[in-house]
Amino acid sequence: MSTITATTGTATTGTDSRAPRAGVPRALMLLLGAAAIVIVIAGLQAGAWLVAPILLALVIVIAVSPIQSWMRRRGLPGWSTVLTLLVVIFAVIVGLVWVLLASVGQLIALVPQYSGQIQQTTASISRLLTQAGFNPEQARAAASSVDVGQIASVVGGLLSGVSGALTSLVFILALILFLVAEAGGASRRLAAIGADRPHMVEAMQSFAQGTRRYLVVTAVFGLIVAVLDSIALAIMGIPLVVLWGLLSFITNFIPNIGFIIGVIPPAFVALLVGGWQLALAVVVVYIILNAVVQSLIQPHFTGDAVGLSTTITFVALLFWAWILGPLGALLAIPATLLIKAVLVDCDPSARWVEALIGANSPPKPEKPGAGTAATDDAAAERDVAATDGTADGAPDSAPDSAPDGGPERGTPAHRAAPVT
Repeated sequence: MSTITATTGTATTGTDSRAPRAGVPRALMLLLGAAAIVIVIAGLQAGAWLVAPILLALVIVIAVSPIQSWMRRRGLPGWSTVLTLLVVIFAVIVGLVWVLLASVGQLIALVPQYSGQIQQTTASISRLLTQAGFNPEQARAAASSVDVGQIASVVGGLLSGVSGALTSLVFILALILFLVAEAGGASRRLAAIGADRPHMVEAMQSFAQGTRRYLVVTAVFGLIVAVLDSIALAIMGIPLVVLWGLLSFITNFIPNIGFIIGVIPPAFVALLVGGWQLALAVVVVYIILNAVVQSLIQPHFTGDAVGLSTTITFVALLFWAWILGPLGALLAIPATLLIKAVLVDCDPSARWVEALIGANSPPKPEKPGAGTAATDDAAAERDVAATDGTADGAPDSAPDSAPDGGPERGTPAHRAAPVT
């Protein structure tokens, strides 16, 4: 009866374990997740004026935090480290803005000097359009649309954008001030978080280290490209080489397509200075220098530094430029690393995503049964060695059978005999 009861209970338990579980359908979960992603993206795009400066200030503070740590290890007081970092950051930002404004002012003064070249270029474009089969009147109207006044208006729009950037710069500097002042207690906060969420601490540290490596690699390659471009433009006689070198350095932080943005202004100036031949020479030089360095060599070092594939880097550029605007293109990689740290690195169950977005291929899995076969062979070798050792260690004079006609040694009867 007990056997029947146990069997019945086991069967009942097995039936209950196989019963369908009540829960939210997978399709509904996918729809809710997609709706949440759309809402988050819309919120980021609406608040880009706030999110982008905060992200830029965070990246700057992460970049200079090793300097603060080094000064603290040397025994300097906290207020002196904060003051030193603020002076260095402000000096670099003000210097870049000053060079940019001075160069743009020179560009505005330079454009009217080439009004004659602009008219010749307009006539050349009109002839080319007429030869291509367009109506002569339409060709002249299209060519005459490129005049000095419109170029000046474009430059004025550029200056208004720069003034808007200066307004955001005040906000960024204020954020940097507060972040640098609170950076000294970051280690204590991480230690407190690590008591409950150790994976979150590892993810945040990985984000900071990856961001610094990306900035160092990009800055080094940007400096190389800027120097090469400036030397090439100076040899060809293009004015404002300092501005174009600075532009090459800044656009190097835009992955994959930065050199395309950086080549347009110097190519236009070359068109005014020496005609289409010089403009074509500038484009060819930029393609040789920038495309090779930025599109072929640098992505490998960037991928190794941040752990993102080239495809993910390009998609991140398009996504963050769409969400945050031009500043999002500059911060595409740090923003992607932050999202990866929050959603992937802090969750051990989501580590499989790294195999999809990582720069390095995951290790090749072992063939099924390979590990089992190796284990079986090792176990067989151990058994053979143990058997040989037992045979070698047995005394030669040991009798094969027990005295008084007892059972032989090694038989089941002998092993089962009680020991008194």
